[in-house]
Amino acid sequence: MRLQCPPFALSTPLGDIMEHKEFEELVKAASQQEALPQALAILKASEDQEVAEAAASLAGQFSLAEVDGEKRIYHVTTHEDEQGEEQEFVEHVMNEGDEVIRFVAWFFDAMFEVKRKDTYQAAGKTYLQPKRS
Repeated sequence: MRLQCPPFALSTPLGDIMEHKEFEELVKAASQQEALPQALAILKASEDQEVAEAAASLAGQFSLAEVDGEKRIYHVTTHEDEQGEEQEFVEHVMNEGDEVIRFVAWFFDAMFEVKRKDTYQAAGKTYLQPKRS
């Protein structure tokens, strides 16, 4: 299901699930946590069942790796390909020490197709587009 925030008339689908004010409060609460595990716990405890279930489904799917001197946090999943072989998929979520809003924005984008810019806006923060390499 998609989430939609009516006040922003977003291209996001949050409204069926929660009011914009509730979304804003949840984003702010999760973003103020020290690290990803605490933010994930806030999302798991959400009164909104779909958000809580989506957060719970991510338990144990994050991995920390040092790359180019940075400690990076990845979302790791496995899927079967057409031949029935397990394939591992890895997505960079944030670096250790980054503001937790990066994870919160990733969560709502990955799970509910809410644009990262809109999640940052709900948290009262400015979203900077990642530089292309």
